[in-house]
Amino acid sequence: MAQKKAFPLRLDPATYDALQRWADADLRSLNGQIEYILRQALREARRLPPDPHAVAEQEQDEV
Repeated sequence: MAQKKAFPLRLDPATYDALQRWADADLRSLNGQIEYILRQALREARRLPPDPHAVAEQEQDEV
């Protein structure tokens, strides 16, 4: 597993509370939810390569 970098993140209380409720609804930790949202936004902006596992699965489906 790749090593993760830690850094402090300052959020206003309303944003924190909204993210926590969203994470709870999705059965994720707050940190996991923030990572999920960031990865999704990066993929949509085409700033992050697609997940290699998803690409391999998609190629197998096309065969």
